[in-house]
Amino acid sequence: MSEPRLTNQVKTLRFLAGEMTQSDLGRRVGVTRQTIAAIEAGKYSPTLETAYRIADVFGKSIEEVFPWER
Repeated sequence: MSEPRLTNQVKTLRFLAGEMTQSDLGRRVGVTRQTIAAIEAGKYSPTLETAYRIADVFGKSIEEVFPWER
């Protein structure tokens, strides 16, 4: 059985939001482009505050942006 893991829909949501850049999203939530890239790649889990800020930018719930896969 595989371990549960946090996934994310950030890249998809950026694309659906008029192809928003990683830099644009980073500026809106107060992190760097590199942080957004690492979150999208699954190499970094955002702080709870950053996760809520990202979800807020897209008008989504945190669970929609960062689903927990069992």
